Amino acid sequence: MKVPILLSAALALASIGQTMGAAPSSDPITAVASTPGLVAFWDFVKREPEGAKRFIAHVPAGAKTDYPLDAANYIRDYWGAGREATYADFPLLGRGPFGNAIRIVKETDADFRPFLFVPRARLHDTPLDIKGAGKSVTVVVWAIRESGNHAFAGIWHEGTDLKQKETAGIAKVERGQRQYALFAGLNKLGAACGHVSENGASSFLNRYALHKCNSAAQSPEVPADSPAAVLDKAWQCFAMTFDHERDELTGWLNGVSGDRWLDHPKADNLIKSAYNAYMQGHFAKLPGRQAGEDATFPKDQYYNPPEGEPLSVKVLREAGEERVELREHRYTKIEVTLRGGKEVARDLVGLRLNPWWYPHDLYTPKDAQSGGPFTIGRVIHSSRSVGFTGWIGGVAVFDLALDARELTKLTSLSKAPVSLSR
Repeated sequence: MKVPILLSAALALASIGQTMGAAPSSDPITAVASTPGLVAFWDFVKREPEGAKRFIAHVPAGAKTDYPLDAANYIRDYWGAGREATYADFPLLGRGPFGNAIRIVKETDADFRPFLFVPRARLHDTPLDIKGAGKSVTVVVWAIRESGNHAFAGIWHEGTDLKQKETAGIAKVERGQRQYALFAGLNKLGAACGHVSENGASSFLNRYALHKCNSAAQSPEVPADSPAAVLDKAWQCFAMTFDHERDELTGWLNGVSGDRWLDHPKADNLIKSAYNAYMQGHFAKLPGRQAGEDATFPKDQYYNPPEGEPLSVKVLREAGEERVELREHRYTKIEVTLRGGKEVARDLVGLRLNPWWYPHDLYTPKDAQSGGPFTIGRVIHSSRSVGFTGWIGGVAVFDLALDARELTKLTSLSKAPVSLSR
């Protein structure tokens, strides 16, 4: 592997020094490592002592692996095009919340999409392989976003089986193998976007997985080659939590989730599939065949968040025996038409994006061959887009849903960047 000369000695030491006026470098690492539920924490400082000296994770005492990261170009692996990726393709900052950061570069070569990853064979059935009944998860990434809205980190192999121009002539076709991941916004650029899947593949008969949330706040774009003083102030703490007890998926930016709603989901290019899943589930509960009902719609893809007593009711219009109400529930806003006090029609007019209601377990691959890798910087996907670019200063995964207090504490670690020891 190639390492910039000025950093080589520091990286060989695999330790963090102090910066002027900063707290001892061990403090932020201890803060992460002592947070309940930690599975793995890559600070891009800790490395294998021998051999390739790959980045490894801080893990709980007694763990059987520390998840060393390999480098790869997934275009070469799946399309047979482009060059191999090495650690040299991830420039190092030598500074960050934990002492170092890797850069995800805005690649111009369409056949080069490098990422760091733990192969499935090395993570299958380990604590990082969070899946199945009763499992919650939190992913935290400390990053500076230069551009893009795609993946930071997670087990999120989107598949290479979509029929589109980018997959023409593909050498290796695989279905989606999604479990959980944190993104830099997706449909809400720069938000903290959590993504989870119950089947590894698509949702609501759409071609894409659509169980996702978006924090209310959105991160700014900061050029990755900005002066050090600018980068020091630009760190953001992105996080996603899935709480299986509450069936909620939540995005957090700098320790704050915030409410985010999508009005008129029927008109949204992607979320209209969730709208249809809601309406089909509603129609199925009514006697007889309803206008617009699709009898072939799969029952396991209905999307009907709980709607008990409304949080609020607003009368939109009223004439004679007919009244139209806007009813707000925790996850939905519905427009209900009543005649003589009886509901005769309804329409989903608002869907909550943060938190997002997710009533399923996380996808459980049947074996290592049908599961995806854990990737950092990018995920495998058919469209081959550049995705997120910028700096990543730390990635942590927990096997429970952290709360606002814990995420606020983790956010504070980005406020005093430190440098690698020279």
